[in-house]
Amino acid sequence: MKSLLKDLADSFRNPEFWALSTWLDIVVRYRQSRLGILWLFTPPTIYVWGLGGFFAAMQGAHLVQFVAHVGLGYTIFRAINSVIVESTTAFTASSAFILDGHLRLTDFTLRVVAKALFYFCMALPILAAALAVFPQLHWDGLALALLTFPWIVVNILWIAVVFALVGARFPDLSQFINNIFMFAFLFTPIIWYGTSMPPDSLRGIVMRVNPLYHMVEVVRAPILGEAIEPLTLYYLGTMTLLGWGAAILLYRRYARYVPLWI
Repeated sequence: MKSLLKDLADSFRNPEFWALSTWLDIVVRYRQSRLGILWLFTPPTIYVWGLGGFFAAMQGAHLVQFVAHVGLGYTIFRAINSVIVESTTAFTASSAFILDGHLRLTDFTLRVVAKALFYFCMALPILAAALAVFPQLHWDGLALALLTFPWIVVNILWIAVVFALVGARFPDLSQFINNIFMFAFLFTPIIWYGTSMPPDSLRGIVMRVNPLYHMVEVVRAPILGEAIEPLTLYYLGTMTLLGWGAAILLYRRYARYVPLWI
């Protein structure tokens, strides 16, 4: 019977496969283009300065304030989105390695997480430019965000495991997730302010049920000098405990069936 925590510990002690293969995947993808890996700066630039500037004008917000709001929201959302979407095909896309039997399943989930964090790091220069022009940057809030961001990473680890297992059993999950995240982006306050949705309104309730909102806010709010809602802390605390409990149980029960499913 497989143990998720044991396999994760072994994967972290032996990162040669998932760390190197992640880097090679990225290099191979961009090696034939003239700009190469510099293309990774394009999406965050378009979203932060393009969408940020466009929607700032629509909402009557100051550009230098709104691009910081969009930049933080987008980079965090993109990392979570990348993990969820790619984890649904993490096992099926690596079926040859899994059937060979020499690697742990957690190696493939860590590949997904590592790639998402790499893209997150590549977006940091664009985000830094947006924060540099923000007039009210809170350095103490930035220090707090450095503590809350690992909390998000802890959550995306169990998310990757759960979605990888379910995706191996139900291949159509990847198509469903790809479509649902088009709406998830709009339902999460990235290109609009969450304060525009009162807690007692229907839209405010829907926004606060959305886990992506809380995962973004726990990092973004302190940097921008905004208070973190107590609900966000309770929500993420509960999600962390229940999520890891579910991941451990599912991995113990179904990990051995993955070679049959793929």
